[in-house]
Amino acid sequence: MKQHLKEINKRRTFGIVSHPDAGKTTLTEKLLLFGGAIQEAGAVKSNKIKKGATSDFMEIERQRGISVATSVLAFEYKDIKINILDTPGHKDFAEDTFRTLTAVDSVIVVIDVAKGVEEQTEKLVEVCRMRNIPMIVFINKLDREGKDAFELLDEIEQKLNLTVTPLSFPIGMGYDFKGIYNIWEKNVNLFTGDPRRDIEETVEISDLESKELDELIGSKHANDLREELELAQGVYPEFDRDAYLEGRLQPVFFGSALNNFGVRELLDCFISIAPPPRPKESDVRLVKPEEKDFTGFVFKIHANMDPKHRDRLAFVKIVSGKFERNTNYLHVRHNKKLKFSSPNAFFAEKKEIVDVSYPGDIVGLHDTGNFKIGDTLTEGENLMYKGIPSFSPEHFRYINNADPMKSKQLEKGIDQLMDEGVAQLFTLEMNGRKIIGTVGALQFEVIQYRLEHEYGAKCTYENLNVHKATWVEPEDPKNEEFQDFKRVKSKFLAKDKSGQLVFLADSQFSLQMTQQKYPTIKFHFTSEF
Repeated sequence: MKQHLKEINKRRTFGIVSHPDAGKTTLTEKLLLFGGAIQEAGAVKSNKIKKGATSDFMEIERQRGISVATSVLAFEYKDIKINILDTPGHKDFAEDTFRTLTAVDSVIVVIDVAKGVEEQTEKLVEVCRMRNIPMIVFINKLDREGKDAFELLDEIEQKLNLTVTPLSFPIGMGYDFKGIYNIWEKNVNLFTGDPRRDIEETVEISDLESKELDELIGSKHANDLREELELAQGVYPEFDRDAYLEGRLQPVFFGSALNNFGVRELLDCFISIAPPPRPKESDVRLVKPEEKDFTGFVFKIHANMDPKHRDRLAFVKIVSGKFERNTNYLHVRHNKKLKFSSPNAFFAEKKEIVDVSYPGDIVGLHDTGNFKIGDTLTEGENLMYKGIPSFSPEHFRYINNADPMKSKQLEKGIDQLMDEGVAQLFTLEMNGRKIIGTVGALQFEVIQYRLEHEYGAKCTYENLNVHKATWVEPEDPKNEEFQDFKRVKSKFLAKDKSGQLVFLADSQFSLQMTQQKYPTIKFHFTSEF
């Protein structure tokens, strides 16, 4: 038991979220660099380097320079095991990010110093706030011209509705950027612009009035810093770990991930304040990590991580107990026992087989089609974890087979990609035509690309005028009102992949009229009812 608690307290599982291009993937890489997990980071921007980022392993990600799928990376730093989930920032893949947030214990929000708070950041932070996930804010790209530190802190408070307290403070900015004063550790880190040297050199200055500060950064900068810190301490609350853990206070760090600058400070503070694995609510009770029996849930499925072998991996977040290889576990939805001979731990596309995993860890299980997103595995207890919905899609197209000889491949491909949660498949009741619904339009391209390159099947799309898909729940399936609804709206009814009835409204107006006309029928915007 002691060993079990020690392993739990060693774990930190967090997600990195932001608007595209704020530098999420670069920050992920630099964190790995400190953990000694990689030797050099693939500069994500420069086209000369063909290496690409470690966490972007799908071909389409390398071509476009964006992250499409969440990737899982693990490394050890100062005896703490860190699991990072790098999420896509692009809004067309937001659904993957929302689901990933159900599997993290805390979050780092990355903000671009020049652009400030952007729309996608607002949406993601709102999800974190709803779930009271502890957040640390990292303001990135300080070596470029950008907004003033106080202006940024105000913007974060107003737009994201957060209560912030800076734990480090920039000295100058852009071409005039001199370094960072670390409030948390009371030292100064000077910026040289040479990424190899910037990592080690920090000068401890516990007394801000000392002459040493003037010698280091010049008296003008030193005086500015003293004034700004005094102002910051007057305006912002002192850091309080309990308030941070409850999601009521958000510490802020400044730095430049591309230059490795300010990243070590962020990481050192993170491992000392971030929460170890947290309890999770199931449909029966609250499950705590220190319990003896294993439980976990699938928050993501990824097909074809290795295109040579048609494999599917289900990503399972372990909530309690320990997961052991070659042990029988109950798949709650199917009510059958499964055992896994080669569970994987991750490092982007490199996988290792693990014998034992503890709460907070993410394991990849090879799947032949047993899993759906949201499935729960336990040691025998009948419970399901909540909070992993499918959202109502906003873009719809008919999908057609472009190569009749390959219809089997197409069917298999669509089937697997839908299980992965890339998009949702609806089959019209009237004529059995297949419709794909996605949260973002870019998804259609990803589906077309992956069908062709991973399954050898070609598809074409046809536009379809649908405003919103809603899940239908009748009060009584036998009553006249529901029968009338099915008759009148038969053209607009479809079944989703799990056989639930879905109403495809062609406009906001017709959705409202339908809701008024059939008051005993409920229309849901997420599938989790």
